[in-house]
Amino acid sequence: MSNIINYVAMGERIRRARENARLTQWQLADICFLSAAHMGHIERGSRLPSLEAVFRISKALNISMDYLISDSLSSDEVLLNNISALLRSTSKVKPKTLVLTVRAIADKMDEA
Repeated sequence: MSNIINYVAMGERIRRARENARLTQWQLADICFLSAAHMGHIERGSRLPSLEAVFRISKALNISMDYLISDSLSSDEVLLNNISALLRSTSKVKPKTLVLTVRAIADKMDEA
């Protein structure tokens, strides 16, 4: 792991998490008490966010600050965070259907 924060990569992680949460830049900026222009700069890595801004963004997107800053979460954790964000932004029927589907697939895998 590098000792230097890659702000472009951090911005990309924010953008992906925001899109997975089905939020616009404007909506995320509003939730985080930032301007939409500043959020755009953060996502492009052209402006350095304050610690407070990173904290607000991580809470709004339900992802860890550690992941935003250093990308140290395992790919499984990232996948589960993405699924969780997606399910939070949908109707209550979809999560139930997803769980039933995953159970059925897991049962079939156990049979094999």
